[in-house]
Amino acid sequence: MTDRTRIVDTLARDFGISVENVLDESLRSFLEKKLREVSSQYYAIGRKYGVCSVLEMEQLYVSGKIEESVSREDFETLDHLEFKKNEIEQLIGQIA
Repeated sequence: MTDRTRIVDTLARDFGISVENVLDESLRSFLEKKLREVSSQYYAIGRKYGVCSVLEMEQLYVSGKIEESVSREDFETLDHLEFKKNEIEQLIGQIA
């Protein structure tokens, strides 16, 4: 038995919950922390351009309100963060 397994077993016993619940709650907590980190970065870039999504940023390019050459790296980062945000939200939704 590994140290981690012993810790999980001890937590389950001490809190009167199943090992699965300890693991689910731990995983949920981890994912929620990561979601806060990703969301913080996502919203910081969005605020910089006054947008709430990659789609809105694309619309600024189309309308000529921002230059793609100046903001391309932020756009790509925003796109990646939006993907990660959605991915983490889906994973959280899959936890029992």
